[in-house]
Amino acid sequence: MARAMIVMSSDQVKENQASTPVSPASNKPLILASGSRYRREMIERLQVPVLAIAPGIDESRTAGESPRALSIRLARQKAAHVARQYPDHWVLGSDQVAMLGDEALGKPGNIERARQQLGACSGSTVEFQTAMCLLGPTKRLEHLDTTRVRFRALSPTSIEDYLSRESALDCAGSFKSEGFGITLTEAIESEDPSALIGLPLIALAGWLRSIGLMVS
Repeated sequence: MARAMIVMSSDQVKENQASTPVSPASNKPLILASGSRYRREMIERLQVPVLAIAPGIDESRTAGESPRALSIRLARQKAAHVARQYPDHWVLGSDQVAMLGDEALGKPGNIERARQQLGACSGSTVEFQTAMCLLGPTKRLEHLDTTRVRFRALSPTSIEDYLSRESALDCAGSFKSEGFGITLTEAIESEDPSALIGLPLIALAGWLRSIGLMVS
């Protein structure tokens, strides 16, 4: 069955709540198409039943692809891949891309790469594009949050101190805002502070109310 696509901003979430019919999929756990423990823990804050399934897709950026396009494409692909296994559930895919100028900042994976990333971010603004795609039996909802983080000037000592205190090797750009990473910043601009951690929970909560997975 073809799925209708609805692209929503934060301002449109509330309006959508009154118009989205509750489907039989609302009686089943939300499927999170992700192996990220951070995203699973974030959904658990909303106190809804959730089952996390790693999608196992290729997340490489294509030539000339913008951060916005990349994050939306990967969120869609993650949700679609897992939805094939759970066609009668609501499936949530999400992806976050950090950009410093034209350079994509992925997860560092090791200390040396983390040092390099944070050194490059020193005194600069990094843009985090966080996309969500909620796929149901007959509908697709999408949301994109843009968060801008302005880093203070970071000395080698500041970087070493941060990396000794915080486990951030699995975070985009080596930046873990919910922990000691907040001390690396001068300012953060965002409509939803939870988006920087990995999921825009304000928009997601609105979706879950509209489809009957949350009551209040």
